[in-house]
Amino acid sequence: QVQLVESGGGLVPAGISLTLSCAASGRTLAMAWFRQTPGKEREFVASISWSGGTTAYADAVKGRFTISRDNDKNSLYLQMNSLKPEDTAIYYCAAARGVNPTANQREYAYWGQGTQVTVSS
Repeated sequence: QVQLVESGGGLVPAGISLTLSCAASGRTLAMAWFRQTPGKEREFVASISWSGGTTAYADAVKGRFTISRDNDKNSLYLQMNSLKPEDTAIYYCAAARGVNPTANQREYAYWGQGTQVTVSS
């Protein structure tokens, strides 16, 4: 059983950068960030392989967000640049059952409680 705890969310103006962190209680394989806004389904943001060598991004954040990890610290990060109001959501980190990153939520066995990011215009 792996426990995940996100941090780093907050209320920020548009255009600013913010970094989210996710601390895992133990070793994890592939990981990802998802986000959800009220009334909408949770959506994929970015994923990363165990080694960090393979990453993938949703089109909406490609070029602005960067996912990374530090396996020595059992930590996952999401660097978010040029934030837009439409990035407002609860951001969740997730740990997959396997080594290959995927945008499919069903492949993720462990989830954090989420951290709120609000971007004002």
